[in-house]
Amino acid sequence: MSTDPAWLARHSRSTLARLMPRLEERFADKVDDGEWQGYVQRFHGHFPRLFASLHQLYGHHYDFFYHLEDIAVTATRMWLARPDELKALDATRLTDPGWFQSNRMLGAMCYVDLFSGDLASLRDNIPYLTELGVTYLHLMPLFKAPEGDNDGGYAVSSYREVDAELGTMEELTSLATDLHHHGISLCLDFVFNHTSDEHEWARKALAGDQDYQDYYRMYPDRTEPDAFEKSIPEVFPDEHTGCFTYRSRIRKWVWTTFHNYQWDLNYQNPSVFNRMAEEMFFLANQGVDILRLDAVAFVWKRMGTNCQNLPEAHTIIQAFNALASIVAPAMVFKSEAIVAPDLVAGYIGSDECPLSYNPNLMALLWNALATREVGLLRHGLGKRFSMPEGCAWVNYIRCHDDIGWAFSDDDAREAGVTPQEHRRFLTAFFTGRFDGSFAKGLPFQEDPETGEARISGTTASLCGLESALEQKDDHEIEMAIRRILLLHGIIMTIGGIPLLYLGDEIGVLNDYAYEQDHEKQGDTRWVHRPRFDWERAEQRRDAESVPGRIFTGLLRLVQVLQKTLAFTQSDTEIINAGNEHVFGYFRHHGDQSVLILANFTEAEQSVSGKQLRLLGCERTFTDLMGGKTIIATRQLVMEPYQFMVLTGIS
Repeated sequence: MSTDPAWLARHSRSTLARLMPRLEERFADKVDDGEWQGYVQRFHGHFPRLFASLHQLYGHHYDFFYHLEDIAVTATRMWLARPDELKALDATRLTDPGWFQSNRMLGAMCYVDLFSGDLASLRDNIPYLTELGVTYLHLMPLFKAPEGDNDGGYAVSSYREVDAELGTMEELTSLATDLHHHGISLCLDFVFNHTSDEHEWARKALAGDQDYQDYYRMYPDRTEPDAFEKSIPEVFPDEHTGCFTYRSRIRKWVWTTFHNYQWDLNYQNPSVFNRMAEEMFFLANQGVDILRLDAVAFVWKRMGTNCQNLPEAHTIIQAFNALASIVAPAMVFKSEAIVAPDLVAGYIGSDECPLSYNPNLMALLWNALATREVGLLRHGLGKRFSMPEGCAWVNYIRCHDDIGWAFSDDDAREAGVTPQEHRRFLTAFFTGRFDGSFAKGLPFQEDPETGEARISGTTASLCGLESALEQKDDHEIEMAIRRILLLHGIIMTIGGIPLLYLGDEIGVLNDYAYEQDHEKQGDTRWVHRPRFDWERAEQRRDAESVPGRIFTGLLRLVQVLQKTLAFTQSDTEIINAGNEHVFGYFRHHGDQSVLILANFTEAEQSVSGKQLRLLGCERTFTDLMGGKTIIATRQLVMEPYQFMVLTGIS
């Protein structure tokens, strides 16, 4: 199988010359000529990289060209089914490919049932989102899933049906339309590594249909599973050993990387790629703007490897990306690669995932809050924050999942920190076991032998608000609020799309009621997934209340973000502020620059005037957050946990 670029280019052209007349004969009369020509132009533009990707994956199949044509037919059929309003959005975003890099982007995420109850009610709550300034809404898994164990909805039984308790697919489509009319893009998860064992394909496989058994990875005995497991780490060793589950009904071992009810799809079968592409386009045609690709690292398997982050995993995403650029160019991919920091970057690119979560930033922010030092934060981001052109980070403080200490071991050592010991310290600090800690978090999947764990908890509880309210300590309440706003200030201004977990904007605290629910017991992540407190949200209008102070502070941050030119499609430059407790960075756009400074301690900190002038600051400048003109001849004094956005930079 040749990978020579010249060979691929030649065969791509010849294949396209044979393929397009067949597509035109079958489909061209179903739309007007102008619309068809626009589609053909995109098809021609992106077919070379689609051909190269699919040939790399499936070129060794004797019937490769049959599958290639079948994929092209699927793509064209799904494009024809795309609503006119979404085709208009395609055209708009083709003229503005950096739409998601705008400084008006503000993300929010939630579970539909916990935030609103159902999809119909969520439509009624759109005004709350617009009040906050949200322009991107990520709804956690809402598809049909098994009763009981379903991995929080990540065991999908149907990509075309919504969980009946949340509503219908028609209601989801109507919600997407309403969101678009309010300037909000919809993000959903695309769980494409596996299905639930109740999916139609899995049911047919269990019934003995060989074609559908080939959709998964099944083995008649332990010979190959044992060989694979010699090099594959277990993902959830507490739940089941290995990566395979025996199904006595068909007397076969099924590959189940995560849970025994989640069957890994077999992407070495080109029919699986085609069928999943169809599911992807179905979601795009409901109005989904951003697809979060779940478990991207696991989609390809090869004997003798750990079956994670293999080159073919990237090739699959690149092929999906090429197809999306043809059929639904308004939609972009977001990578969920919770892997080592050096590997995260491998999934980022305009030809793969233009958007990516930034777990490194998340972990380093919490580290700086615990240590009161910014050395590791500055060092890690200085090495790893840059992005390819046309791509953006999705920056978050916490999400629906636990908080893992996803900083690089090499970065830690270079900053003078022992990685394993430091992770144990962070676990102790954020679970309140460290003397003097302000945090109230819970360990998740703690290893009793190593003492390492990940952390569960809401932003407010981890920032000390829960403890401060229990103690009725006004000073500590103030410090906790400042910590919350400091973290949000950084994710909003450092570059990328800031993503809030809804409830954090009103300082929601840990909810320990999950311990009384037998289906949630033992999974501490439910402590930070409380039902949205609409009574607490009403307090946002009281500027003296804790929720009001946090909400008002966030609105001020959003205002500064959206009204400052330096925060749109601009460069980020991490700098040394000359104080190990103060984190700093520049944002540049054209002739405008701003300097952001963040004090990570509960004490006053200063930045020398000489250091500021060395960084290009004038003696007099303006803090956009405080709305004050500042003269710093000798030094700039920062209040505890103060967050500053300074203009007056040469």
